[in-house]
Amino acid sequence: MSSVADPYTQALDSGGSGLYLRPLDEFHTAPAVPLEVSRWCAPADEVDESILTRCVGPVLDVGCGPGRLTVAAAERGMLALGVDVTPSAVKRTLQSGGTALCRSVFEPLPAEGRWSTVLLIDGNVGIGGDPLTLLRRCASLIGGDGRVLVEVDSTDVDLSYTAYLVDDHGRRSGPFPWARVGLPALRQCAEKIGLTHVEQWDVANRAFCELRRN
Repeated sequence: MSSVADPYTQALDSGGSGLYLRPLDEFHTAPAVPLEVSRWCAPADEVDESILTRCVGPVLDVGCGPGRLTVAAAERGMLALGVDVTPSAVKRTLQSGGTALCRSVFEPLPAEGRWSTVLLIDGNVGIGGDPLTLLRRCASLIGGDGRVLVEVDSTDVDLSYTAYLVDDHGRRSGPFPWARVGLPALRQCAEKIGLTHVEQWDVANRAFCELRRN
């Protein structure tokens, strides 16, 4: 979602917060969202544990950021790979002992069709601004008994829009397509591409679900 030296990269490099995702159109109904960069840069927490217990290796962490889930999955003995378009995020993952590629999920990836778990956490279901296209891509990455674990919005929302990042210093990223999707809308997308919603859970006011092939 970012480019070199943009506010996201700056926040990752400092491990700090003060970063916000905002709609490009000031009249858009999507609210500004504070991004929890400091949590992303910290070790896996109890919420992450609820995700990791549902993972089966090999694990592909889409939009891995600084790699806490990629690293945590590997520490639990699973083969895990993170992918992210931000070089500093990939660098931080590697420095933490994880394995990661600087690549978009829509580019060719290793072991396509053989991943047991694909992760879309921390709002990453919004990547590309089209959850249906993203889920279709994730479905092509998993094996026959694979699963996609998704963090969804805790409200019943279905928004696609153009967004940008801004920090407390006024630094802005370029625009990029993004989406917010709640569970009802996600289930509709999943059904269209042959994925079934098999479980949902909530931890610390965050909502998650597991999708598998029909």
